[in-house]
Amino acid sequence: SLAQWSYHRALRAREFDHLDFALVARRDHGLEAIEYVNTFFKARARDEAYLAEMNRRAADAGVVQHLIMVDGEGALGDPDGTRRARAVDNHRQWLDAARTLGCTTIRVNAQSEGTPDEQERLAADGLRRLVEIAAPMDLNVIVENHGGLSSHGDWLVRVMRRVDHPRIGTLPDFGNFYEYDRYTGVADMMPFAKAVSAKSHAFDGDGNETRTDYARMLRIVRDAGFAGWVGIEYEGEAMPERDGIAKTLQLLQRVQRTLP
Repeated sequence: SLAQWSYHRALRAREFDHLDFALVARRDHGLEAIEYVNTFFKARARDEAYLAEMNRRAADAGVVQHLIMVDGEGALGDPDGTRRARAVDNHRQWLDAARTLGCTTIRVNAQSEGTPDEQERLAADGLRRLVEIAAPMDLNVIVENHGGLSSHGDWLVRVMRRVDHPRIGTLPDFGNFYEYDRYTGVADMMPFAKAVSAKSHAFDGDGNETRTDYARMLRIVRDAGFAGWVGIEYEGEAMPERDGIAKTLQLLQRVQRTLP
């Protein structure tokens, strides 16, 4: 699948419109699923006509609308109970939008403050409240390693276990580990994974990603029994986004062919 963030520079520069994302994913890359970022249609979450047009464009392109990555709606682990409840409520519109678009999932953040134990308790509380809203809608709520303690695989696993709901899960991102080994982190998160993000930044002369051993990562993903979408998320700046996406796809396909 194609994560919309891969084209964040082009979208911000208005080189193409958000409504054309499904077509670009299919026509230019041959991909069959897409992962939206809410910031590119932030004011449209409740615009039924706009969402209907998104559905039409995706259907015309033959593309599955897989998930929505949700940012900027408040900290689900906010220490202040009122703000935490407001953050949960702010995410409701994206659950509604996801259901309208036929998505299975929204990706959220486990942002909090305090000691690791305090943040674990607070984040789990907000996530549990949100997933209890999502479950009757047949939607998943997944958490990405996206900075702070969420980029520590062992901490995020503890949050998942504390939430303890079949509709909660993780989105392991190959690149968003800063003080924690990325291979250990992905392995930690895979038992709870409902999507995977193949982050890329740069490539060597042989087409390999320079920061991440994709063969090693995809073995971890495969050995976990994962059978869902792997999202391409190119975040580099050395080449046009279109080329970075193509190189990531080529690498994934090449590695996939070598896995037993």
